[in-house]
Formats: sequence, structure tokens, C-alpha cells
Amino acid sequence: MAKFIHTADWQIGMKAAHVGAAAETVRAQRLESARRVVQVAKEQNVEFTVVAGDTFEDNAVDRVLVQKVADILGSFPRPVYIIPGNHDPLVPGSVWNHPAWKSHGNVYLLAEASPLEIDGATLYPSPLGEKHSLKDPTRWMDAHDSKRIAVGIAHGTVEGVSQDALDYPIARDAATRAGLDYLALGHWHSTAMFADGSGDTRMAYSGTHETTKFGERDSGNVLLVEIAERGRPPRLTQIPTGGFGWESLEEDIREPDDLTRIREMLELKADPHTTLLDLRLKGVLHQESQAELARISEIIQARFLYGRVDTSGLIPRPDDDSWLADVPVGVMREVARQLQRLSDPTGTDDRPDYATPEVATRAMLELYRMLQETKR
Repeated sequence: MAKFIHTADWQIGMKAAHVGAAAETVRAQRLESARRVVQVAKEQNVEFTVVAGDTFEDNAVDRVLVQKVADILGSFPRPVYIIPGNHDPLVPGSVWNHPAWKSHGNVYLLAEASPLEIDGATLYPSPLGEKHSLKDPTRWMDAHDSKRIAVGIAHGTVEGVSQDALDYPIARDAATRAGLDYLALGHWHSTAMFADGSGDTRMAYSGTHETTKFGERDSGNVLLVEIAERGRPPRLTQIPTGGFGWESLEEDIREPDDLTRIREMLELKADPHTTLLDLRLKGVLHQESQAELARISEIIQARFLYGRVDTSGLIPRPDDDSWLADVPVGVMREVARQLQRLSDPTGTDDRPDYATPEVATRAMLELYRMLQETKR
């Protein structure tokens, strides 16, 4: 039986410049969430913990942070096994040369790509020695002849996960090809699991322990891995460890009430002080909605840990019919003229039943919005 925590991509020391004044708080939370990882390991009574690379943002981080991380890992009473990743590769003068790593007897830096027997399992670590490579870091692993539970530890890009240039490409069948019971991966910041041909999951990204930026699909977690015996598929349990929520919202503004709805939603938001918000607005901005838009910005700045409101997709509502001159001559311009006429609530005698002023106004503004976007 092997029971352990799989974590990766702490990236301690990241600048977090993209969140402005909240950067220091965001950086501090990464250390706090690291402590949460250790707490989870204690609560789950695991036998060891694996850190699959990119513990640090780079090798230039403040050495005080190196000592802090070593102390956090050292507070776990059982073994912790770490491999360097592509952000913190094992090179001369790296963070791994710091004496802090020798100050805790339970913390092991795995500096060689060779099997390591531990209580109840054999580890197959693949430490990285450079930032970029097109070599598969798992290629050397071969546990087919082993009778012990086999756990690989690697850092790289599983084929098909990212459209970016592959850094340390890892085949999707790497675990089964190498005869591993489980392959603990780092590099991808969202939790992701990969089933083999039998439907069993033997390799996974734990994801980062604390969300790094907007757009990460499922980050802020660790994985609890339980392997009953050699050859048995592991049982994986995703456990949240992140302290901050990173939310991206895109809202389409068509009516003045849309901004009111957004404001009310933000006012009811739970825990805004631990939430970073990226709000993107697009559509047509009515003149009478300017105050509501300003109110939304005030609420975000006052209550949220960090927030940004992107209004570049908003187009001011036309005050008159001068915009019709920009509509291509022909059927489209005639449609625009008819919508302009039907949007007048003072009405017309030949108004179709379905063409209420509200419906006509929405259609006209949608046409206007599309026209303005083509001009950008």
C-alpha cells in the first residue's frame, strides 16, 4: 500500500505584477497555501509527499524564500521528495544549492534520474537540468520488472494538453509504457487526469496548489494518491488547497438593466476580499447607465482583493440616426432604417404585432454594435 500527496508548481517568488497592488498579498498566499498542503498531508496521514517540479518561480528568487519553503516542508513529519522543474532547474548556483535543504532530515532533493527505493514503493524521478528541452523526461523509466509499487515523478507537457511549443514532451501513454502504477506530473497548472487504454488513470497533473492567474481551469488543488498494491489502479482524490478565487466574467450589455443586474450580483458576492475578478463588458452602453457603470467599478475596487473592468468592448448608444450613413447601401441600410423607425415608442400605424419598440430597439442596437465592431 502506498498513500501520498502529489503537488507541484508552487512557483514561490512569482512577481504577480499582473494584479497590481495586490501582488504582495498574492505572493504571501502562495506560502500560506504551501502550509495548507502540509496540513492536508498530516490530516490524510499519508506516508510521503511528492513535489513534481517548479517549487520556485526561478533560480533568482530571494534566498529567504528558499529557507521558508524548506521550513514549511520540514514541518511535515514524514518524507518529502522534490524534483527540480523547468522554472527552477538543477544548475550551478540554483536554489537547490542552498544549505536549507540539508537542515531538515525529511526533505529529499531527487537530483538523479534513477530508481529510488523507499518504504513501500520505488520512485522514478526525473529532475530537470535546463529550462527548455524537447526530450521526454520519462523515456528512461522502466518498472516492468519491479515487484514494488512504482511511482514516477516528472515535469513536462503531456502531448495534446497545450497548443504551445512542447517543453519536455510526455507521451499520453507514458505511465503504462514505463510499467508505472502512477506518474506524478508537474508543469500544467490545472488538475488533469489521463486514463489509459483500460480506462484506468495512472498519470495526472495535480495542478498548482494556489491559482496563478486568470483563466486557469481547475487549479488550487493537490491530489491524494492511494495505491493498494502493485498493478492495481490508483485511487485519486482531488483536495482543494487554494485560498483565493480568480474569476473571469464576460457580460453582454444590451439593456440598461443589464448593468444593474451585474452590480447586484457583485454586491451579493461571498468573500470578495479573497476574490480576484476580471470583468469584461461588451455591447451597447446607454447614456443613463454611466452612473451604474461607475458604481460597479467602485464596488470592485472597494470590496475585492483585486479587480479590473474591461470596457473596451462597450459602444456608446447612438443619440440620433447619423449612424445610418455608415450602413452599406441596399437591403441592410433599409433594414436599419425600418428598425430605427419601429424602435420609436410613439409608434407607427403599420407596426407588425411582433415588432414592439423593445424588440426593434434590441435588434437595432445589435445591428449597430456589429457595424461598429467591423470598423475597429
